[in-house]
Amino acid sequence: MHPFATYVLRSYFHASGWNEDNLYANLTRSSNAILDFSVPRGLNFSISKAPNSLFKTSYSMTALPSLHGSVGYIFTSCDLDIKSSGNVRVKDMVDRFKVYDQPRRPEGKEEEWLADYLLYGRIYVPTGRLDAVYSTRLSPTLQAVVAAISDPRYSLYSNEKARSGVSPSNLMLSLQHDTGRWCTEYTYSAEDGMWGARCLHNFGKVGTSADMSDESSKAGSKPKRVDEEDAMEGGLKGRISAGAEFYLSAKEKSAGVSAGLRFTTLPDATPPSFQVPPSPTGETTSKGPPSQPPTTITALFNPMLGHISGAYAARVSRDLSLCSRFDFNVYSYESEWAVGAEWWTRRKAKPNREPAVVADPLSPYVPAMTPPIEHHMDEEVLGVVKARASTTTVR
Repeated sequence: MHPFATYVLRSYFHASGWNEDNLYANLTRSSNAILDFSVPRGLNFSISKAPNSLFKTSYSMTALPSLHGSVGYIFTSCDLDIKSSGNVRVKDMVDRFKVYDQPRRPEGKEEEWLADYLLYGRIYVPTGRLDAVYSTRLSPTLQAVVAAISDPRYSLYSNEKARSGVSPSNLMLSLQHDTGRWCTEYTYSAEDGMWGARCLHNFGKVGTSADMSDESSKAGSKPKRVDEEDAMEGGLKGRISAGAEFYLSAKEKSAGVSAGLRFTTLPDATPPSFQVPPSPTGETTSKGPPSQPPTTITALFNPMLGHISGAYAARVSRDLSLCSRFDFNVYSYESEWAVGAEWWTRRKAKPNREPAVVADPLSPYVPAMTPPIEHHMDEEVLGVVKARASTTTVR
């Protein structure tokens, strides 16, 4: 499950209107959620609290295999509706397979625009390691992120650090520019002097709130589904995204490049998505089952390392998603084939039985009681079961 800090960070992105799924680094997030999940080890205990909508605290302790703990603080400029452990949605606390909404241009505040920001810090005991993150919106389409790691323990082992060439302390800068159709990211790592640039381009129509409002205001019209734009006879219908990255390390005197491609169906790109506002009539959900199974297909290629990766993930039923991935290296001929599944467990909620009150035809002023009417509620999600098997490992 997501740590409390990750949950708050994603809630902050949603509240500020920033789409983190439009980054090239998250191109394979759908398949990674099924195949690259982490298995907890040891005995962990954590407790978090939000004294108000702007300030949050988090405490954690690990007893096995060694005893250590941490204390974290988070402050945001915008109010966040952080749910308690009793009513938070399970799907908001775990990485899961999903298809993403139509890319949209981020919007800023009206007139007097105040940049949203988030401050996060965590110190580990007894090591004294410090992690810090600062994220701020410089403009409606521009966001800056600064991350720092400091570990004073390794200052006592300078010779060992020099031999390994790895420093435990680092400062990373990231500048993200998202226009909906294009999303670019520029990064810098101070430890190894690495500069990097990433870009992602979304083909097809890019939505805006103005377009959605105009379409919704028309009488008798409803928002057009994104997968209807590129309709073709036969096969899946959806959207294609392509991206690439380039990085150069002055310290290591090395460089790298990679390219990626993603195809995703968009049956879920309708309200109540946080990016798509509801229509004036109040309709927030689409009727009927999806016209096609939610599917994501990705391909990555690193020409310098000779690595090729292809993944196919789909939701075959309401509670079951499957994924397969094949990795191959053209230089060493090493390959790996992995398959995984994600199954959601549910508990049927008890229906509410309420007596219906109707007017007595003999006396309109005296209500008559009829047999109770059952109001069925949505089934409650209890948890998720994930499994992964490959030619090298099994989870």
